[in-house]
Amino acid sequence: MKLIDILKIFLALLLFLCLLKMPYGYYLFIRFIALLVFGILAYQAYKQERQLEMVVYGALALLFQPFLKISLGRDLWNIIDVIVGIGLIVSLLKKEIRK
Repeated sequence: MKLIDILKIFLALLLFLCLLKMPYGYYLFIRFIALLVFGILAYQAYKQERQLEMVVYGALALLFQPFLKISLGRDLWNIIDVIVGIGLIVSLLKKEIRK
């Protein structure tokens, strides 16, 4: 298993944990981790010339970045967290199918 795959699983699990009632610091921590992981994923997609993936990961890095917070409310953030978490898992499954 590659480091990129581990990062995707790790981030997906952290995003699913956002559904629980956690202290505010946890959500801020997730924003930093998500920015870092999505930045790495965008760079990897760029190196592999996968333009769509690069744009998606770059947009997710901007959405989750902690510096200029996008205030969407807890319910909408929970929906986003689940969709993004599922998307990360699906991207791993698609990669396995392509092999």
